[in-house]
Amino acid sequence: MFSLTEIQDIAPFSLDRAEKEALYRRALSWLSQHHYDRCAGYQRILDVLGVDPAKAETVQDIPFIPVRLFKEYDLLSVDRDAVVKTMTSSGTSGQRVSKIFLDKDASATQTRILSKIVASFIGKKRLPMLVIDSASTLKDRHTFSARGAGILGFSMFGRDMAYALDDNMQLDMPAVQAFVDAHRGEPILLFGFTFMIWQHFYKPLAEAGIQLDLSNGVMIHGGGWKKLIESAVDNETFKRAIFDVSGVARVHNYYGMVEQTGSIFMECEAGHLHASIFSDVCIRDHRDFSSLAPGQQGLVQLMSLLPTSYPGHSILSEDLGEIVGEDDCGCGRKGKYFKIHGRIKSAEVRGCGDAYAAGT
Repeated sequence: MFSLTEIQDIAPFSLDRAEKEALYRRALSWLSQHHYDRCAGYQRILDVLGVDPAKAETVQDIPFIPVRLFKEYDLLSVDRDAVVKTMTSSGTSGQRVSKIFLDKDASATQTRILSKIVASFIGKKRLPMLVIDSASTLKDRHTFSARGAGILGFSMFGRDMAYALDDNMQLDMPAVQAFVDAHRGEPILLFGFTFMIWQHFYKPLAEAGIQLDLSNGVMIHGGGWKKLIESAVDNETFKRAIFDVSGVARVHNYYGMVEQTGSIFMECEAGHLHASIFSDVCIRDHRDFSSLAPGQQGLVQLMSLLPTSYPGHSILSEDLGEIVGEDDCGCGRKGKYFKIHGRIKSAEVRGCGDAYAAGT
């Protein structure tokens, strides 16, 4: 038996390799058996693969399923009448989207853990918040897109929220300037999806020669890197550009997906993505799915202790990455830290910003 109550009150980057390995071997084995017993689709998948969830001896032995299966099947480990929220991944027109089913407990857990992870970077105090998106993104409060889920999740860190874009996805300069004037000199939070910030916030400001005074701000952004990388905009270029038009020097990228909402991987001050005590990563060789050592590039397997209403605790993504190190990052946080190098060539455009860009 495993319960998050065992670790929910300790710091999110406080377990070293040995402590986390012991925790995850037990917790993920329990979650695999939990979903095997409650989700007929997951049970069939493991049976076809010949995998017995009770026989995993190491974390690397924990069964994983391809993230794409959430596009093909409704996988849930609770009764449908217990589902209070359905999350959907980003997708362009004609693409199938993942559907993630949350009951009341799973939804509350995701919110609570997201709060702990992000608060460890920006503090617990709610800040005036500028969302680089349109308010219309939140129009359906029962079925959330990845963008809507991201905005709603991060809104717990904000107050006096303002939206930088109008319903036509154009920069609403009067609204932005009013926000800047109202909170001049205060610490503020800016949040949005990477491509949308670049396309609808940075570029209009740069082209108009406008420089905002948001020097007390911290920006959190994620998703949608594919289009920017194709345009030769890497993480450092993005940060310099944002500073040039806004004065924001603290910029944190994050990595995550709707299939494991809540257990995101935040970028530290040294520029590395970090796994908290609530999540972990493993890099797999695409040829035989064996586990790769740090410094070797392969498919990213994502593990999370949060999914209880659906079998999303161990999934194989369509992203390429590498583990840089563990327990020894210059920022002082324990756990694995890693890089993402992009998506496999055959994968669909999937990031929130990329999906939006592909549809424009």
